[in-house]
Amino acid sequence: MAVFGNSTEPGNAQALKETELAAGAFGVKFQYLNVRSPKDIETAFRDASKGRANAVLVLSSPVATSHRAQIADLAEKSRLPTMHQVGGFVEAGGLVTYGVSIADLWRRSASYVDKILKGRKPADLPVEQPKKFEFIINLKAAKQIGLTIPPNVLARADKVIR
Repeated sequence: MAVFGNSTEPGNAQALKETELAAGAFGVKFQYLNVRSPKDIETAFRDASKGRANAVLVLSSPVATSHRAQIADLAEKSRLPTMHQVGGFVEAGGLVTYGVSIADLWRRSASYVDKILKGRKPADLPVEQPKKFEFIINLKAAKQIGLTIPPNVLARADKVIR
């Protein structure tokens, strides 16, 4: 498995550490490919193919987010399934995401704004963890790379893009 990340992105080191632990638990080997600028995307796909990756995990970063269509296109050309942390990547052509519901985070942040506008001190408000996660599958992307998603996996998805 190839992992595309950005070493300058806050949180990347922790995400990489957690990915390494999970990969080890399942006996999966992975190669980390640093994608710090748009020009690194094609190189990362080339290196993933040379490294015989069977899949790509794309860690979120501004570079990845702003070039998600290019990532989806190169994944299709490389016939590599991709997994992402946020749904926007899957809407742009990535294969699958399991991550925090961004829409739910925005809705919940409105309650913080409301409390602050009513006089509460931000420092007195509790830090909350995400509560809603989404599993989204893009069947179009699966078909383009010749991948069949089992019905029991599709049944678990919160959203299926057809």
